[in-house]
Amino acid sequence: MSEIELKNVTKSFAQQNVLDGIDLTVEESETMAVLGRSGAGKSILLKLLIGLEKPDSGSISIEGREITGLASKDLNEIRKQIGFLFQQAALYDSMTIEQNIEFPLRRHTKLSRDERRARAKDLLVNVGMESDLDKLPAELSGGMKKRVGLARALALDPRIVMFDEPTAGLDPVTSAEIDDLILKLKKKRRITCVIVTHDIRSAKHISDRVVVLDQGKIVEQGTFSQLERSENPFVMQFLRGSL
Repeated sequence: MSEIELKNVTKSFAQQNVLDGIDLTVEESETMAVLGRSGAGKSILLKLLIGLEKPDSGSISIEGREITGLASKDLNEIRKQIGFLFQQAALYDSMTIEQNIEFPLRRHTKLSRDERRARAKDLLVNVGMESDLDKLPAELSGGMKKRVGLARALALDPRIVMFDEPTAGLDPVTSAEIDDLILKLKKKRRITCVIVTHDIRSAKHISDRVVVLDQGKIVEQGTFSQLERSENPFVMQFLRGSL
């Protein structure tokens, strides 16, 4: 059984087909990168996978359970199994780093205050931020915010983690550090990852499989090496960054 499965998924906005008959599976412990031009439907795909949007047609299953028709209560239980790293990290400005990590633990677990603090500190150690737990988000660089966002995404020990442009806006060195951190945590926790990105170098470094979207359809998928040998004109153009 695949961790994630989409069958003939469509989604339109104002007569525009954003996703047009998507069939896709993601296997357990696999890291799948989704590439495509801006507006190709990558972020909408993530929103569909966590139930923030519903498809116009087709089915979406998470760990064998169809989610498209679930009531909010049941959908929220599935969401607890999914970590999400937002493009801008989406930290709460009024909370310290430690409090940001504790937030999902306070809402969704019965851990004591001391247990939550211990869990938060352990997560911050994993992302190299243990010395910054009393800082506010405004005191952090972009890369540091991404690290904290990743720690929070892992707070409930999810089996699946989704990343929306994890290296966007970062310099090449910091981007490489975030990539290495994702690889390290994936190996340690054996999580399944779906990564939406424009960063071709990042996709090559961290993905087991790459999916390329164009005009709402999957035009190519495979390992990065297989994509580099593709004869599809769009894939060749996209990977080379040329017209």
